Amino acid sequence: MTDLHIGQAKASAAEQRAVDSVVGPEEAAVVFETDRLVRGGRARRHERRTLLLPVLHALHSEAGWISPGGLNYAADRLQVPPAEAYGVATFYDMFRDSDPGHTESVVHVCVDGACQVADAEGTIAALEAEGRHVHRSPCLGQCERAPAVYIQGRGEPDSVPADETDPFVHRQATKQGSGGLPLTDRLGSTDATSLESYRAGGGYAALARAIELGPDAVIQAVTDSGLSGRGGAAFPTGIKWRGVADQRGRPKHVVANCDESEPGTFKDRILMENDPFAVVEALIIAGVTTGAEHGWIYIRGEYPLATARIEGAIAQARTAGLLGEDVMGSGSRFHIELRRGAGAYICGEETALFNSIEGFRGEPRNKPPFPTTHGLFGEPTAINNPETLINVLGIVLNGADWYRSRGTERSPGTKLYCLSGAVARPGLYEFEFGTTLGEALAEAGGVTGNLQAVLMGGAAGSFVGPESLDLPLTLEDAREAGTTLGSGVIMAFDDTVDMMPIVVRIAEFFRNESCGQCVPCRVGTVRQHEVMVQLQDQGSLAADRMKLINEMARVMGDASICGLGHTASGAIQSALALGLVGSP
Repeated sequence: MTDLHIGQAKASAAEQRAVDSVVGPEEAAVVFETDRLVRGGRARRHERRTLLLPVLHALHSEAGWISPGGLNYAADRLQVPPAEAYGVATFYDMFRDSDPGHTESVVHVCVDGACQVADAEGTIAALEAEGRHVHRSPCLGQCERAPAVYIQGRGEPDSVPADETDPFVHRQATKQGSGGLPLTDRLGSTDATSLESYRAGGGYAALARAIELGPDAVIQAVTDSGLSGRGGAAFPTGIKWRGVADQRGRPKHVVANCDESEPGTFKDRILMENDPFAVVEALIIAGVTTGAEHGWIYIRGEYPLATARIEGAIAQARTAGLLGEDVMGSGSRFHIELRRGAGAYICGEETALFNSIEGFRGEPRNKPPFPTTHGLFGEPTAINNPETLINVLGIVLNGADWYRSRGTERSPGTKLYCLSGAVARPGLYEFEFGTTLGEALAEAGGVTGNLQAVLMGGAAGSFVGPESLDLPLTLEDAREAGTTLGSGVIMAFDDTVDMMPIVVRIAEFFRNESCGQCVPCRVGTVRQHEVMVQLQDQGSLAADRMKLINEMARVMGDASICGLGHTASGAIQSALALGLVGSP
């Protein structure tokens, strides 16, 4: 017998087919494990549990919700305790565990930041007037075309309405100077669905060069380049890769963190949609270099086009022998699996992402131990986001000195920035480190009105005022100025915007997105939101309320398990300090 206690609800034939399409046919074989009879054994259960998230997606797509019967069948097939399967299914914003009572697709409309200012509520009202089923969503990663909409299909693929007003190259890639830009030069110039087109433009030359140089030389070049992580933490990439490469005798993993959920951020979506082969090539280099045979791409559930493009790039690389049992004839084995997230900001945190892939709730783990020794499945893991990975291609081909020829001594290279809000040309821009904030805004056509404030780094960042236009966009200058570059968000607000609803929404965002695992963040984000709602209602804060805001920020920063709690108060405190909202 098994340990599982399955409820009485039964899956429909369609739900069973949806689960079986992911898991495969039922296995008749059984094995003995100690004194218990378990179908498939411990190792097989471990492998199967990683399929829980794909199975939940399949069930939800089939029925428009995850029914008790469907969940019971999934738990039985995967040998996951039903209570744990339910805990995972109810963790994510994209999944419903109650019958919606309709058969239509659900339209998700972003209500954060840039979309607030672009009249998201008006879009919602118009859709509801048409009889559409609308879900108010956190940032959908489409801030350059606010208000953002994402359609979650039922019985059909998910989609994003086409933007027919502006072609890609005009809005989302700006090139300056004569030397080209390493991250955006391919965007729009190669066919994102064709490996042949990518290789004709020099694609996979970096992988060939990495194999020729060998792991130590590649890691040394990445280290010497000074490349740091582009997800917000700015950890040195070479140190991370070396930490994994030095592990011996254990399976290892490399992960592309494509769960881009920071409000105001859309850079990785654009890279994946328009340069997917580069993401895959760079991940293969990471695997071959660190000695990992297993690669994973964890991508936002709300990115259907990016997902399709990445899946196509993986399949074509596998067919061409660039991926698989013998990577490009090198003798190295490397395989990639893709997992779709399901609407959880916290899964951008690396250890929460690991838990999500493993089939558990996406809750962060305590550190240490760190991922380089105990990451995915408790094994050595290097995790980087797409922008970081694509930088490696140029470093391998051209060397560390080439990379350091741009930027500054302490912040070498270029960086992608997501400009949105009150700018004439919202979109993705690549600048050398050291470009000023004012120059970045000017490149995007300038502010459409009188500048009131700029949100730097997203909801987890902070606001700066017009006096910061001369701020050099480097890691060190941002830190000295008390702000952050974060994931590259530059969201401008002109003086026609009432900042109070913007700041209240940021507080609400963190309240909703806290996983609730640790007390400082679980309680602190709720109380922080409550105080900001009070400020919105009353117009000012009493001294004790202001003290409470500061105390909560200090406790969350000191005692939260992960970065969500550490940064949940930054934008709010900066807005108060600048006088953008209320009065102390």
